Amino acid sequence: MAVRFRTIAFAATGVFALAVASMAIFIFLRVMPAANPPQHEADFGDSANWVCLPGRNDSCAADIDATAIAADGTTTRIAPVRPADPPVDCFYVYPTVSLDRTANARLAMAPEVDFVTRAQFARFGTVCRTYAPLYRQRTLRWLFASSLGLGERGDAGLAYRDVRDAWRTYLARYNHGRGVVLIGHSQGSRVLKRLVQEEIEGKPAQSRLVSVILAGNEVLVPAGQDSGGDFYGLKLCRAPDQVGCVISFSSFRADAPPPPDSRYGRGPGHGVDAACTNPAALGGGKVVLDSYFSTRRSAARPYTDPPVAIDTPFVTLPGLISGACVHDAHGTYLAISLNGNPADRRIDRIYGDVVVFGRVQPQWGLHVIDMDLVQGDLVNLVRRQAAAYLAKGH
Repeated sequence: MAVRFRTIAFAATGVFALAVASMAIFIFLRVMPAANPPQHEADFGDSANWVCLPGRNDSCAADIDATAIAADGTTTRIAPVRPADPPVDCFYVYPTVSLDRTANARLAMAPEVDFVTRAQFARFGTVCRTYAPLYRQRTLRWLFASSLGLGERGDAGLAYRDVRDAWRTYLARYNHGRGVVLIGHSQGSRVLKRLVQEEIEGKPAQSRLVSVILAGNEVLVPAGQDSGGDFYGLKLCRAPDQVGCVISFSSFRADAPPPPDSRYGRGPGHGVDAACTNPAALGGGKVVLDSYFSTRRSAARPYTDPPVAIDTPFVTLPGLISGACVHDAHGTYLAISLNGNPADRRIDRIYGDVVVFGRVQPQWGLHVIDMDLVQGDLVNLVRRQAAAYLAKGH
């Protein structure tokens, strides 16, 4: 395969600013996160406190056309259609992206929130009505400082209360008895996991769950089991027509599995594992993934040799990337590999690593592109789960 060490979709999603230039990180870390200003209760009856609401020209209404690049370098434009009235809703909580100087973000729209929502969530508008609240998440500045042991002043409770209040507003004002898919990545998954534990499981709202997608953060289960652990009743999804279930995965290169100090893909031991459910093959096995990568910050980066022109906000490389849930001595994780051959004109390496001071941080795996790697598979899975949910008479 051509163009060795080119980068696929270096998208700032999750802890994605961790891969900025080393000097910029050094300057950024010189100052501890500023103290949070006095906090107020968020009003999610105010549409300004939502990143996405149906019927608006917002981040979820962005262009989602993609360029498909075949192994021989030929391209095809893919133009998905958003239905006028999707059958279910999707409620999304974005990952750690805030560049605010405080430990918790402001309750305000920011370019990085718009970017990650377009990259991770806008395509779900082809299968569901899209809802995404703003929330006062713990920021990248907090993450950098806490990772270096410089203090932990971020308020996880504040981030959770915002999402909880947005969820309650969604149920009261927007849901009207419809099925809903919960979707999160990284910090967003952590917050949604708590939301399910405290507000949904065992309560009337559970009957409205189509599924729960918690990417890039652990869902813990007893070894060899599909329920128990973090959720006492909700099961892991093991078939595409199963509903009310949980999808969870963290991606690593097949040849760079989770190290002993990994942040993801490892349970605490003592008979408790991290869950892995491959959205492309819930029943297990290695399969080709339907990946979509944002080109918004990488449009000038070649995907082939010689380069081909790309004028869409997404690119997909059919047949190139495979994934399989693996459970071994390293952990439980989505192992990613490439299927190219010398005749394939496309890139021969994907980049989604977290890089600090010029060094890859193996503890993070491919966290940056967890959602990108299986985005098409997730959308297709939600489509099937929505049909199954409705077929059950909901």
